[in-house]
Amino acid sequence: MKSFVLAAGAICILPLSIFADLEVGKIYRISLTDVDGNSLSTADGHTSVLILTNQANIERAHVVADRIPDFCLANPANYRMFTVLAFEKKHSSPVQAIVRSLIRRRLDSEAKRLQTRYDNAKINRTARGDVFAVADFEGTATAQLDTKWEANLFRVLVFGKNGGLLKRWNDVPTAEELAAALKRD
Repeated sequence: MKSFVLAAGAICILPLSIFADLEVGKIYRISLTDVDGNSLSTADGHTSVLILTNQANIERAHVVADRIPDFCLANPANYRMFTVLAFEKKHSSPVQAIVRSLIRRRLDSEAKRLQTRYDNAKINRTARGDVFAVADFEGTATAQLDTKWEANLFRVLVFGKNGGLLKRWNDVPTAEELAAALKRD
């Protein structure tokens, strides 16, 4: 009986270890390409906020974006935020092209909202160049993030300039928590 319980426990733990959450303090050199064709990396000299979500939780990603501190907005050479939108099922190439186009339109709309914040803070930049989203149709981004698609998928990860994971949340952090994590690097 004891060996059955141990074997059952091992069977349950094994799949979890394959998709274990990223560990704070470890370095992750994750490379992605956004819907505009920009190459993004967690280890390219920026302190990065990466939001991993599915469509059901996209509004939570907007809340995180609204909580990015002004000191980050005014310094795009050192700070960046991008959202990885994970899709549950694979889509054909034509459908992927349409979805990417819709995401770009949504980014244009988000950039207009961000531009208002830039203007109020007297940041002399075009906001659209600072808005990034990755469409993860094949699961390659979620795999790099040691995650798999799930119905409640939502992670906020802060990476240091060298790709070291500084902080992670499975829910929307407060503005204070986010600012403190971004000041660590």
